[in-house]
Amino acid sequence: MGKKRRPQTTKAGPRVTSAEIPVVGAREPCPCGSGRRYKACHGREAAHAVAELVQRPFEGLPGECDWVALRELVPAATVELKLAEGLPEDVPSVTLATVLPMAWPALRRDNGAVLLGLQNDTPSGDISRDLADTLRRALTAEPGTPVAAERVSGEGPRLQDLLDPKGGFSPTLHEGFEFWLEDAASATGEVAASLERANAAAIPTARLTSVEAAYWCRTPEKNHLRWVMSHPEEKLLDALARLHAAGASSLGEDTRLVGSFRAHGLTVPVWDLPGTMGAEDTEKPAEAFAERLAEALASDAPLTAEQRRARGGLTNRQVTLS
Repeated sequence: MGKKRRPQTTKAGPRVTSAEIPVVGAREPCPCGSGRRYKACHGREAAHAVAELVQRPFEGLPGECDWVALRELVPAATVELKLAEGLPEDVPSVTLATVLPMAWPALRRDNGAVLLGLQNDTPSGDISRDLADTLRRALTAEPGTPVAAERVSGEGPRLQDLLDPKGGFSPTLHEGFEFWLEDAASATGEVAASLERANAAAIPTARLTSVEAAYWCRTPEKNHLRWVMSHPEEKLLDALARLHAAGASSLGEDTRLVGSFRAHGLTVPVWDLPGTMGAEDTEKPAEAFAERLAEALASDAPLTAEQRRARGGLTNRQVTLS
C-alpha cells in the first residue's frame, strides 16, 4: 500500500493562473500544490487546450502508419526528418526518436543537431501541434540542452506545416538506445547505467520489408506481428472477418490473428507467432496475406452469419491505445 497523502493546507495568496503552471508528467504531483496528480488537476485543463481531440494527428504526413507504430509500438527507432523550409544554418540535422533520455521532449546536441522525442505525454489534444511546438523551440535552443514541455495554444503550426511533404519517412530500428549519445562507447557512471537499463527493457523489434508498417517483435513466450493499417476501420474489420471465417486470416501454421489495437485513428491487427518464427520467416506470409486482404476489402457483399460472428469476436478483442 502506498503512503496516504497528507491534507494540503491552503493559504491566502495570489491566484496562480493555468498558464503559469509548468507541464509535468501525467502521474506526477501537480506543481500548483493541490496534492492531486497533474492529469487530474491542471493537466486536465491542458488536455483541453485544443478544443477537439484530433483523432488522426499524423494524417497527411508521409508514413502516417509508421508514425503511429513508432509512437505506440516500437521501442527504439529514429527517422531523419526534412523541413519544408530547409534546415537552419546552425542545425545540421533533425532526427525523430521514439524516446529520449529522461523522457525529454527534445534535445539539442552540442553540435547543434536536434533530436525530437515521439513517445512523450503531450499537453493538448493535438499531438502534431504539440510536437511542432517542441520542434520549433528545439531549433533555437542552446546547443547541449534539453527542451522542456510547454502548453501550446490552438493557433500554432502542426507537423504537417513544418515538415517537407515529399521528405519521405524511413524508420531505422535499433537494438538499443545508443543513438542517445554521440559517443555511447565512452559512456560512464549514471549515464552508462541508464543506457544499460533502457537497453535491457527494449523488446527486439523489426520492420518487415515486404509490406508497409508491419512490425515483428519477440517476447519471452511468443512472437507477434503488429501491422498498422490505414483502411477505414469498419471496412477493414469486415474484410478481416471475411478472411477469419474462411480460415484465411492466419500467417501460416501455428499463427493466429488474435485481435487488434486502435491507435490514433488507425487499426492495428495483431497476430501471435511461434517463437521459432523470425522476422524474415514472416515476410512471405505477410505479403500473401496482403493480397488476400485486398480481395476481401474489394467485396461489398453483406456479411454472412458466420462472418458476423467472426467480426464480433474481433471487435471484442480490440484494445484502444489512444
